[in-house]
Amino acid sequence: MKIRLLPVLCVVALLRATPAHAQLVAPGEGGVAMGHIHLVARDVEASRRFFAALGGTPVANGSLQLIQFPGVFIMLRQAEPTAGTAGSVINHFGFHVKDISGSVAKWQAAGLTVEPGNDGRADQRWLMTPDNARVEILEDKSIGQPIRMHHIHWNVVAVPEMQAWYGKHFGAVPGKRGQFDAADLPGVNLTFGKVDTVNPGTRGRALDHIGFEIRNLPQFVGRLEAAGVKIEAPIRRAGNGTTAIAFLTDPWGTYIELTEGLAP
Repeated sequence: MKIRLLPVLCVVALLRATPAHAQLVAPGEGGVAMGHIHLVARDVEASRRFFAALGGTPVANGSLQLIQFPGVFIMLRQAEPTAGTAGSVINHFGFHVKDISGSVAKWQAAGLTVEPGNDGRADQRWLMTPDNARVEILEDKSIGQPIRMHHIHWNVVAVPEMQAWYGKHFGAVPGKRGQFDAADLPGVNLTFGKVDTVNPGTRGRALDHIGFEIRNLPQFVGRLEAAGVKIEAPIRRAGNGTTAIAFLTDPWGTYIELTEGLAP
């Protein structure tokens, strides 16, 4: 009996030892998948407690400190944010939860403030990080985890242009999410809300930038540059010495990090 159990035990141990690789969705045909949300925090420990209560798990890739959720990593940098997400080109980001009532009860027990859904929606809630980054929660009973990454929500004047730009350069598939024009990438829905006033960019705010994980970063950056997209610095290694990174800003002020090898 012991001999028969050994292979099973080894498989279970292996799965437990390497959870982070499974957290990000594999890049699609365009070589792009959701990677991370990078937040500026006055008090990094307070923000870590917030995301731990939300359901995140601290992990490390060398010197890089990450908070892991299915489909995304949260990264934190200690600094004074210039403002929250409200009024920015990115208004909020959102997660799906499997059981919204159970999740809310757990979060409130941990001391988080949970705001009601729009117009009393039972399947929606709102939270605010300690630095006023808005987080939307939507219930989806079909997901296989208690919580997972779902969307990034922009508020922009030029919705069709933005939808087309992410389709052209990142391979995002255009569509709709409820009333909103949207586009899908592996691991995330990009939601484009229409507003009448141009909002400022993300850099320096509570949500400083978003990150996409790229398969073959040099090739991808070469394609962007050939298409006229400006890369703001040459590809380099992150502080851990292994993760390759590059930065750009989209035409609407969204600061974007491209990574290859972010997961531990």
